Amino acid sequence: MMMKKKLAVVAVGGNALISGKGKEALPDQYAAACTAMARIASIIQAGWDVIITHGNGPQVGFILRRSELTEHELFTIPLDHCGANTQGSIGYMLQMALINEFRRRGMKNHAATVVTETLVDKNDPAFANPSKPIGSFMDVRAAKVRRNKDGWTVGEDAGRGWRRLVPSPAPIRIVQQDVIQTLANAGFTVIAVGGGGIPVVEDEHGGLIGVEAVIDKDRASALLAHSIRADLLLISTDVEKVALDFKQPNVRWLDRLSVEEAGRYLAQGQFGKGSMEPKIEAAVDFLEHGGQHVIITDTQNMLRALIGLTGTHIVA
Repeated sequence: MMMKKKLAVVAVGGNALISGKGKEALPDQYAAACTAMARIASIIQAGWDVIITHGNGPQVGFILRRSELTEHELFTIPLDHCGANTQGSIGYMLQMALINEFRRRGMKNHAATVVTETLVDKNDPAFANPSKPIGSFMDVRAAKVRRNKDGWTVGEDAGRGWRRLVPSPAPIRIVQQDVIQTLANAGFTVIAVGGGGIPVVEDEHGGLIGVEAVIDKDRASALLAHSIRADLLLISTDVEKVALDFKQPNVRWLDRLSVEEAGRYLAQGQFGKGSMEPKIEAAVDFLEHGGQHVIITDTQNMLRALIGLTGTHIVA
């Protein structure tokens, strides 16, 4: 009798497709996608079924910048459509890179991208307090013009300049969850929940409406992972392990954490907001909803982390 394969949700950051300054063009992003997908193909070859989620922050920023530059001539692109555009374009790169890698290795696997909506609560407090910076940097004068002319919420972003701020509501349900699970059960490597999913709310009749918001990719990945009872949530980032006192002389790299320890370190403010903190929050959410194992590591060490040689392992 054939053993059922274990299922991993692998969350890849949008920055994983941009390998450095001056490497933002689409051919460069595809080259980075090929490198990342070769590593995921190794995980699949080692016996795992995989669902890939991904970030899209830089790519949404590029679309918004193009929209700003051409708004005197063309219609602007709403944020939910930016998410849909990037799900299609990044999904195209990832699935093509995977299919070519499968063929190179003589594997008979297939990959498919699902344009994914994520339901949020229209009464989520985040809508009254936009906090997620997106798009181009501006000086204070340009920011005030946008606020007065277009109704934007604007704010300073870490002293680097002013940016538009949008809500970041909590994900409630992955709308295409059943489709994703059906494809995964059929043996497809599924690429889904790009950028945390396209945020939608329900109207009074239960219909879906896209909204101007950004959902955290790792929180949405954790929601998908525990909703479909994945065996593992693997979060890819730009460091090999999670650290306490990061970038301090007394930095401590962590091999293993319990969910209780992770919660305690979160309360102490040990993890950077907008960087490691949401990843640890996503890990805790997955584990508190029945998940058993989370690994956080960088892309190049994913397979080594899976067999216990590196990475930070967080357990229930």
